[in-house]
Amino acid sequence: MKPLTRITVNPLQMGGRPCIRGLRVTVGTVVGLVSAGHTREEILRLYPYLEDEDLTEALAYAARRADEFEVPLSSK
Repeated sequence: MKPLTRITVNPLQMGGRPCIRGLRVTVGTVVGLVSAGHTREEILRLYPYLEDEDLTEALAYAARRADEFEVPLSSK
């Protein structure tokens, strides 16, 4: 699995939510735009400081997080 180098988490920025390259654009913002039907080209036009690879990594990060699950620990 390729490491995600463009996704950053800083507790002092955007409430600690995952952002793209330390910018004030969250992964959730990008995923929300994609789910609302915006194309990559539209998103890059709306956020000209983002790069195509930023969008790819934001979606990859969201996919990895969606695939996670918690395993309860025994209380013994």
